[in-house]
Amino acid sequence: MRHTIFLILFILSGMDIAANVSRSNSKTSNAYRKNYQRVATGPSSSSTFEIRDGSLWAWGNNKNGELGDGTTTNRLSPVKIGSDVNWVCIAAGSHTLGIKSDGTLWAWGNNSFGQLGDGTRINKLSPIQIGSDTKWLSIAAGDGYTFGIKSDGTLWACGANSYGQLGDGTTIDKTSLVQIGLATNWVSITIGNGHALGIKSDGTLWAWGYNAFGQLGDGTIVNKSAPIQIGAATNWVNIVAGYFHTLALKADGTLWAWGKNDYGQLGDGTIINKSAPIQIGSSTNWVSITGGGFHTIGIKTDGTLWAWGRNSTGQLGDGTKVNKSSPLQIGTGNNWVYAAAVFNHSMGMKSDGSLWTWGRNDTGQIGDGTRSSELHL
Repeated sequence: MRHTIFLILFILSGMDIAANVSRSNSKTSNAYRKNYQRVATGPSSSSTFEIRDGSLWAWGNNKNGELGDGTTTNRLSPVKIGSDVNWVCIAAGSHTLGIKSDGTLWAWGNNSFGQLGDGTRINKLSPIQIGSDTKWLSIAAGDGYTFGIKSDGTLWACGANSYGQLGDGTTIDKTSLVQIGLATNWVSITIGNGHALGIKSDGTLWAWGYNAFGQLGDGTIVNKSAPIQIGAATNWVNIVAGYFHTLALKADGTLWAWGKNDYGQLGDGTIINKSAPIQIGSSTNWVSITGGGFHTIGIKTDGTLWAWGRNSTGQLGDGTKVNKSSPLQIGTGNNWVYAAAVFNHSMGMKSDGSLWTWGRNDTGQIGDGTRSSELHL
């Protein structure tokens, strides 16, 4: 189903991963960089967020107030959240995080583990400011936990920590943001369902948390409560976590994956889990990658869209409900600039600014005003 929304360009300043990709890979498209962070959702989310000329819009699941409209009513179509016009970055999980143009951090939704970072475990139905700092640069929202990076390159976290997913060396939940280690060179962070990964400015890859399926990539299935370096490579430029799998791009445009693979979400043609990074195919023209619940979507430098993994609700967009264990091109379009794989639905944006959604729609997450799932783009 096509849900068309035309957006005004904004660019999140600072060390965001889109900028990092553009510096490291000359084949990165300008269109991809322009659309980075304009729409947001996550592998554990059934809600969708969009920034239009600085204003925030949301739709889909709202059970815990994660849309931020002051209610717990699901929305089948986009609704405007508040009157502010200075939103620049949004991250969605079981709760929602946002950064405004003044560098302040805001949070709302489910707070049962303290993932909002306000020192409580009380849900919030509307955005509240977290602390008074004005140095927030990027954020990540998972299923019960939160990460953020400040402009000084420090990493912060709060929320659920039973698997060590906060990375502070403990398994104790935190209801306020705590700094993770002393490093000042973090440039990107991604979180799945109990694990987290990050890239530092030297191109090294780090992981911690839940590891039952090898999703950390260290060759084991042992949980880690503090960041460990994965391999010795120094050319990682993009990292994304699905529910229990992980995907990453190197500066040479190659695609790598590891973790759970029961639906073929790694894309290596098998349904066998991998506990260390493996290269997916031989292509050197991947520009972006996104992991959903159990499926994956990627874009190549030629603007083509590819998908693989679980397809039970049509989340791959190929018109079927058949799982795919290798990357499959979706349609013939060559003007895709952004994609997001969510738990059981997907979304993408074309270079003309139009937003497309497909897959499961039981809580209105597609945003077309219905609850009918769509198997096609």
